[in-house]
Amino acid sequence: MMHRTGTGCAQTVHRQRTQGVARARDARQHGSALLALLLLSAAALTLTALPGRSATFKPPQDCRLEVTAQNRGCTVSQYYRCGGDPEGDQRSAIFGQDGLTHLSRIDGETRWVESSDPETGLEDRLIDEARDHASFSTLIATGRDDFDFWTESNTGERLHHVGEDILTGETVSVDGVELEKTRFRLVTRDSSGEVLITREGQQFISRSLRRFYGGIETQSDWTGENRRTDDSPVLFSFPGEAGFGETTPQFDCDQLMTQLQLERAQL
Repeated sequence: MMHRTGTGCAQTVHRQRTQGVARARDARQHGSALLALLLLSAAALTLTALPGRSATFKPPQDCRLEVTAQNRGCTVSQYYRCGGDPEGDQRSAIFGQDGLTHLSRIDGETRWVESSDPETGLEDRLIDEARDHASFSTLIATGRDDFDFWTESNTGERLHHVGEDILTGETVSVDGVELEKTRFRLVTRDSSGEVLITREGQQFISRSLRRFYGGIETQSDWTGENRRTDDSPVLFSFPGEAGFGETTPQFDCDQLMTQLQLERAQL
């Protein structure tokens, strides 16, 4: 189950509905303690500009950056761990052309523990009770993991996520990192049962790094909009290697800008 993309889509739902769901439909479209902690974490992230180079990501105090991934779709991901988190937890900070766009934390089973949008302050948090929590251990042991759980935003909106991840048996090497392909499907509904987002496609997992990475997928939302995206990793940089900590995305950015210009022209 892809964490960054999944929670990012959920926050898009919150943002659009908060700004006016009725308008989105017709046109086709945080005060909590957790929010305060997340915003403090965002503020603690440091970007250091080196002469002749792009800004470099520095995680908060007592945190250790482990790997930087340059992705398709004009994003770059920073994966790090923090001493104060439970064992097995991992954090990520996602950067686009305009800077930091997403923060998240997963646990050792790759469950979505918390995520936030630094620009809007919107956040989501996993609800402890679930019919079937996501389990990375189940996926790698059996080749399939079904999940059925809820998240709640700091605006009080609850979202219901149901789906499955399936290993395809295909293994690929991306910049020297061994990854396995998955197929997935995810349906997100609101508390009344209305389908908000349906996503399906292909992603990747790393057993050694114990996390998911994006791939090629299609998604449709309640406004009738359909999208195809590719967030596949292209380059991995580990400590001491070129690109480690860099926050400027390298791939598909010109293509993304052209797409945004076309979409704005159609409004």
